[in-house]
Amino acid sequence: MRLTSYSDYSLRVLIYLASQEQNKLTNIKEISEVYHISKNHLMKIVYNLGKLGYIETIRGRNGGFRLAKSPDGINVGEVVRKTEEDFYLVECFKDDDKCVISPVCSLKFILNNALDAFLKVLDQYTIADFTENKVMLKAYFDSVKPIEKEPDL
Repeated sequence: MRLTSYSDYSLRVLIYLASQEQNKLTNIKEISEVYHISKNHLMKIVYNLGKLGYIETIRGRNGGFRLAKSPDGINVGEVVRKTEEDFYLVECFKDDDKCVISPVCSLKFILNNALDAFLKVLDQYTIADFTENKVMLKAYFDSVKPIEKEPDL
């Protein structure tokens, strides 16, 4: 099984936000610098996570975003289902299947069972499970952030 970078980055954003103090607002630049992910790509992800109800966005000069739910209320399997475009592991999973052996092949059935098992495992976890080491995560994130320089006077 493999997740797209979109789902991977979505989970990383949620982990980052869950590792921060509860009401602290974060911005795209901060997460981009920590994970070395394009700001443009992150903007799409943050927008979508907001539409899905996982984060809330505060507009304005001192705005930013934060989790809209408690980390233990964000199910990983649900996030993956909502951020993956599809789960076409092989051609026969598609509606326009052109595989000539599909009518007599067991591969689709076996891979579908594997996909179900994969998602059932993810359903057992929340973002809180990934941030049990919150203190270590926060310290690590702080250590990899670029140091903001004071302007020369």
